[in-house]
Order: sequence, then C-alpha cells, then structure tokens
Amino acid sequence: MDLGIAGKRALVLASSRGLGKGIAVALAREGAHVLLCGRSAETLAANCAAINAEGLGRADWVQADLSDEAFVETVVAAVGEKLGGIDILINNSGGPTPGSTEDMSEEKLLTYFHSMVLRLIALTNRLLPGMKEQRWGRILTVASSGVIEPISGLALSNTLRPALAGWSKTLATEVAQYGVTSNMLLPGSIFTDRLKSLDAAAAERSGRSVDEVKAASEKAIPARRYGTVEEFAATAAFLCSAPASYVTGSLVRCDGGAAHSV
Repeated sequence: MDLGIAGKRALVLASSRGLGKGIAVALAREGAHVLLCGRSAETLAANCAAINAEGLGRADWVQADLSDEAFVETVVAAVGEKLGGIDILINNSGGPTPGSTEDMSEEKLLTYFHSMVLRLIALTNRLLPGMKEQRWGRILTVASSGVIEPISGLALSNTLRPALAGWSKTLATEVAQYGVTSNMLLPGSIFTDRLKSLDAAAAERSGRSVDEVKAASEKAIPARRYGTVEEFAATAAFLCSAPASYVTGSLVRCDGGAAHSV
C-alpha cells in the first residue's frame, strides 16, 4: 500500500530510542522528511545518519528536553528552520517512574504533568494553524494501554495519560473539517528499553528473576509474546497516512490483544 506521505514533513518527539525512534524510521522509509527530537545530541545525530544512509527519506534533528521550559520555542524554531512547516506531528514522551498512588507527591505530579501533558498540548497548538491552513495534517499521540486499563504499579502514568485521551478526542472533533486527524496509539508490551526497566522493577518488587517476570507477562498476552518496535511503528505510519484520512478521534491499541476491555 502506498501511504501517500512521501515528501511530507514529520516531527517525532522523544525519538532518540524506543518507540519514537521506530516511528521516525518507519516514516522516513515511506519517503517522509523527519525531524527527530530528544535530549542526546550524539544519539540523535547517529539515528539521523542511519536514516539518511538508507536513502529513502530525510532526517534532521533538534536537541530539546520536554522538562525544559524552553522546549516548545526550541522545537517550533527547529520545525521552521529544518522542515519549513509540518504535516505530521508525533506527540510522544517518556514514561514516569513506577510507583503507587501514595508515591505521587504534588511535586512529582506537577513535574510529569508539564513534560507529559502540558508541553505536548502547547506544542500542538503552536503547529496546528499551519496544518489547518494547508487543510492536511496528522496528529498522533503515543500514550499507553493504561489509558483504557490501568496498569498496576504505574499510578502516575495511569493518572496523566488519560488526560491526553480526552484532549485528543476533543481536538479531533474540532479539526476534522480542516483535513486534520487526531488519534492516539496505545502500546501494550512492546519490547523496548522502557519495558525492560519495568520488568526489572517488577522482578525486584516480587523477588522473581527478570526472565520469570517476562515469561509470566507474555503468557498473559493472547499473542503469547511481546510486540516489536517495527510492528508498533508500522501501525503509527498507517495512522499518519493519506489512506487513513477518515480515521480520527480514535484510540488504537497495539497490544497483542492484551487489554480485556472491548
């Protein structure tokens, strides 16, 4: 299938590694010009070099930290300088520290609210007018399956990510008439460094080995395995495509059937 995004300009947040990096690679392989964003200049430069070496799309990068008050201004300036505008926005952020509801101090809540919610919304608001004017745009927000089924031990994530779900759905109804879509993509157990760290934390809490935790987790997934970054990224690329123009306001799960809700 031709996704129809060759030459489209895409910003992918938190794309130094993991799901963000995977999405950037997938979009570039469809011919998009991607702008990677993250904290490590060295890692971003290496990622872009690898993408550009493939010769399918183009890649540039901007060093910016979601926890920095200057994040939005830094990224908006880079979009103008390196992309000259935007067609696709991938809202993505790292997950918060594991813990219970009692571990959620006011300071932690406020800190992660700024980096996981507020700055994604603020950045979208700054980039949205250009999409509306050209009457084409894709806004995809990566969150967590905890949005629809809270995950034990991830109280902060379970609290903050659903705020983005309400925002994304509201946004979708407001911008659909301009040819702009807004969807959320919810990863289940995708085998990334983040998942490895969560398995390690679960192993420490339970007194089991990491392999035992992983085996038990995979057994609970109908697909009987963790997903790959490539599978997740392919789903993201489709939601950003021209053929997906009538898909908006949706929560799309990529979880191997793990969620118990309909």
